[in-house]
Amino acid sequence: MDIQTSTSHDARFSPTHIRVTWAGTGSVEDASKAFGFSRSKGYTLVRQGMFPCRVLRIGRSTRVVTASLLRVLESGEPEYTGISIGS
Repeated sequence: MDIQTSTSHDARFSPTHIRVTWAGTGSVEDASKAFGFSRSKGYTLVRQGMFPCRVLRIGRSTRVVTASLLRVLESGEPEYTGISIGS
């Protein structure tokens, strides 16, 4: 699966900005924007176990691992495990 990001998306979601401003995890919504797709599509991919990078379920919250997000954005290769989270 080749990850394609929108060239017109906000600079707040560039790898450089993410590296400087995000902590160890980020929201599914923000990570989805970084990949160029909607929040809804992001959560659908999380449920299917196909979000392009590592996702953690912490209590009732779902978080994206920042280091994994950066690796995927820079390489274009997904890191998902195929394990679905929730339903």
